[in-house]
Amino acid sequence: MRRLWLIFAQTVTVSLAVLFVVSTLKPEWLGKTLGNNQGIVAVQEAPSTGESVIATGSYRDAARKALPSVVHIFTSQKIRMPRHPLIDDPLFRHFFGERPDAEGQTTSGLGSGVIVSPNGFILTNFHVVDGADQIEVTLNDGHNLNARLVGGDPETDLAVLQIDPEKVKSLKLPAITLGQMDNVIVGDVVLAIGNPFGVGQTVTMGIVSALGRSHLGINTFENFIQTDAAINPGNSGGALIDSRGNLVGINSAIYSRTGGSLGIGFAIPISTARNVMEQIIQSGSVTRGWIGVEAQEITQELAESFGLPDADGALIAGVQRGSPADVGGIKPGDILLLVGEQSVKNPQVMLDLIASQKPGEMIPFKLRRQKTLFDTTIRIGKRPPLRRERD
Repeated sequence: MRRLWLIFAQTVTVSLAVLFVVSTLKPEWLGKTLGNNQGIVAVQEAPSTGESVIATGSYRDAARKALPSVVHIFTSQKIRMPRHPLIDDPLFRHFFGERPDAEGQTTSGLGSGVIVSPNGFILTNFHVVDGADQIEVTLNDGHNLNARLVGGDPETDLAVLQIDPEKVKSLKLPAITLGQMDNVIVGDVVLAIGNPFGVGQTVTMGIVSALGRSHLGINTFENFIQTDAAINPGNSGGALIDSRGNLVGINSAIYSRTGGSLGIGFAIPISTARNVMEQIIQSGSVTRGWIGVEAQEITQELAESFGLPDADGALIAGVQRGSPADVGGIKPGDILLLVGEQSVKNPQVMLDLIASQKPGEMIPFKLRRQKTLFDTTIRIGKRPPLRRERD
């Protein structure tokens, strides 16, 4: 009996020693007998399949499709300041010291852009590259390339860049797929891709909050997509994509009291961006119709004082002398009702309708003068370029 007890005790001792050594050095040999691989606490763990499983509600495929097409844009601009006339006067230097010459100093900026063609064309915002002396783009794969400004349109805040054609030959640029605005509806999920604050490529998600936003005072021609996807400084010129990874807008501006995102961002719809882009690539600029009038909105009070049946139309506040409108007989105080066959609801609609006409075409206009309706035909002129004041 004593012999059996000794054998049992020795067996238990050896087994415990082996268990201690194995649990310390090779705990994975024990499998799940200790609750988990670490042997600290029992947890439930998803199996590893070697491939990431697409979770319900994930937009990783859309992001994966569009991310390579979004680039970072870095610009530099030389500071141009008039040289002080007394800078070389020894007496002036004696009292004021050696004043640094601002000429030669540079400022830098950053933004985002979207590759829209394998030929190296990139869409971005005009304000991202306005006045830049040098433009550099960084691709998603890390390549740094110089780009030139093909043309810009400050009235829609759009610009087209092009990467050096020699570089394009050696790179297979991932051009994004353009979406259709007809498929975009309020409530659709959208993703904003850009380089906010220069931290690197970032994807944020939101929905289409509204369509056709205008009267914001941001651009001359406004037809914004409003979204609550976070857009911050550095996102300008980046992509707004749908849930399938197609480009539906170019991120342009935010409403903010602090400089950061408050959930109200604006993107230029792809329909507008494509039209502007094609004109810039074809001719280097955008051509729009013009008749030379200033208009103001008809409020309910104005409508009542003029005895109008409604507040539709645009009140002509001024007519430029010698302009197509002046030649066509339009006078201040007239109310523009129709351009061609299309109704004018307000001054913004009037501006868009006239701008969409081709210069040189004869277009019928319907107006109201006091209480009388009359028609006139006007030869559309070419809208002069926007004059931008520089500091």
